[in-house]
Order: sequence, then C-alpha cells, then structure tokens
Amino acid sequence: MARVHIIGTGGTIASRSGQAGASGEGTGRGDGSIASDTIGDLVASSPAAAVDGALQVTTEDVMTLGSYRLGLPEILEITAAALARAAEAEVDGVIVTHGTDTLEETAFLVDLVNGTDTTVVFTGAQRAADQPDSDGPRNLRQALTVASDPRFRGMGALIAFDGRVQTARGARKAHTTASQPFDGGATVGLFRNDELDLAARPVRPRALPLPGSGFGTTRVDVITAYPGSSPEALRHAAQSGAAGAVLAGTGVGNAGPGYAEAVADLVSSGIPVVLSTRVPNGPMVPIYGNGGGVDLIAAGAVSAGHLNPFQARILAAALLSGNPSTTEFTTLFSELR
Repeated sequence: MARVHIIGTGGTIASRSGQAGASGEGTGRGDGSIASDTIGDLVASSPAAAVDGALQVTTEDVMTLGSYRLGLPEILEITAAALARAAEAEVDGVIVTHGTDTLEETAFLVDLVNGTDTTVVFTGAQRAADQPDSDGPRNLRQALTVASDPRFRGMGALIAFDGRVQTARGARKAHTTASQPFDGGATVGLFRNDELDLAARPVRPRALPLPGSGFGTTRVDVITAYPGSSPEALRHAAQSGAAGAVLAGTGVGNAGPGYAEAVADLVSSGIPVVLSTRVPNGPMVPIYGNGGGVDLIAAGAVSAGHLNPFQARILAAALLSGNPSTTEFTTLFSELR
C-alpha cells in the first residue's frame, strides 16, 4: 500500500470567508477569505479528495497562512518539513498544499534541496473552500494521484493544478483568477478525465543542502527596470543591507543608462547581482550593448538563464546564506540555475 503524506500550509484551498486563521491573524469581520481549515479538515470533509483503499494518507499542518504573508523563514520551515518527510523510507510521496501567490518560490526551494527519490507535489486552489465550485478538492485528488504514481518519482518538486503537472523550476503564477494560474516549467504529466499520462522526465541539477537558519535573514532585493527607472535603486539596496540583488531587466535582459555602472559598483563591493527579465516567458539572453545585457554581464552580473526574478532570488538567497565568495557564488549559481 502506497503512503502519501500531506503537509498543510494554508492558502486559498484552506480559506473561508470572514474566518480568523489558525495563527490568530484576522479580525473575522467582513467578507475577505482567510486561511482557517486544517489539511485534515479538507481531506475528511471533501468527497472529491477521497482516494481508494490502496493509498494510506497521513497529514500534518506546518502553518495556516495565506502565502502572501510568508517570508523566507516560513518558506524554509515548509521546505524543511517537506524534505524530512520525503526522506522517510516508508513515505512514497509528499504533497504540500500552499497558497498560489508565492507557491513558485517555496516549490522551487524544495526542488533545489530535494535529493531524495520522493517527489514533493505542490497544489492549492483558486477558489476558497466554502465556495460551491471550489477547485481545491479536485486539485488535491490529482496531487494524490501524482504523489502515489511511481512513474513520477525522482522529479524533485512538481506542481499539480487543474489537470496539468509541471516542474517547479521555471513555473510562475501567470493569471490572477484562472483555474490554471501557472505558466512556465516543463509539463511532465497531463490528466485526461481521471487518467494520468506521463509526458516527460525533467533533467535536474544536483541538489543543494538544506540552507541553515541564516537563509531566513538573507536579504536579496528584486529591482525592476522600466523606462525612466533609476539605477540608484540598486545602490540603495546595497547600502540598506541587501546581500545581493536581482535585476529584472526589460526584454532579454536590458536596462537603461547608468545600470551597468551600478552593477559594477555592487559587484566590486562583494554584492552579487543576478540579471533576469521581467518578461513572463523566455530566458535572459545577453544580446544588446549600450547598457543592455551584454554590458550588464560584462559589468559582473550573473545570468539567471531561464529563472524568473523571484526564483532567481530564492537561489541567490540559498547560496548567499552560506557566505560564498563572489567567484563561488557565480560558479554555483550558473551551475544550479
């Protein structure tokens, strides 16, 4: 009998209107949805999430929060819990229920550190648990199917949502309200009715060690380039205590006047700058001079490759929490991006 362990963290899948969360947050007034249900509540009360007798399900709640309230310490706590369960010999699969706002960040950190053969599957909902058309139960059932399917073992961290199974690496929330909010990543599985088809197997880099508690206080700022934006934002980030910065450039990774000089200043002072793009899809590719990506890379920025700015930030924070040299950071980031 396969065993799947489900970790609840809150999010829309656990939310109801006008409820105070288990953490004590919220006033209970108004119509705003607040995370309040435990994962045990969801599994027990939802026929659509039920599974057949060939699957043993255990649950635990690490926290009950909307994911927009998470910081790096909470992301690390969720990751540590998922990794600990994935390392248990008797566990065949792990599921994390999570709010969609920042799911891409937590799932990516889990993917970076999951060196086990046990896949961790993230899922959630776009409509709250007390909505008559809540998508949470269906998404949870599909996540259970993925987590218990041996064909999907060894894939690090995946996202199962609205009939699609994709890699955590490269995924990002691309729609605020659609039933399938996630874009990017590689599609590794598709549901057709209740049947799950394997579509591909991702090639994964080696796993990082789980970061220490210093990850939670490692500040990496994301600075976005736009017409008329000031490169002083980069310098301010460094002067106010950032250990690193991610520059979300325009297009394939460009920025306006003065940015190359600001990048050079930060790098020369030992503060790494990662160059990504604010464009939802496609890699950062150094093509243009005159302050574009070619000049930014020449000034010392590290290419984010296919990573979006927010996943690049997670990788940068994980590396910087270990206090690498600038050369070590560049080498490791380029290897693991």
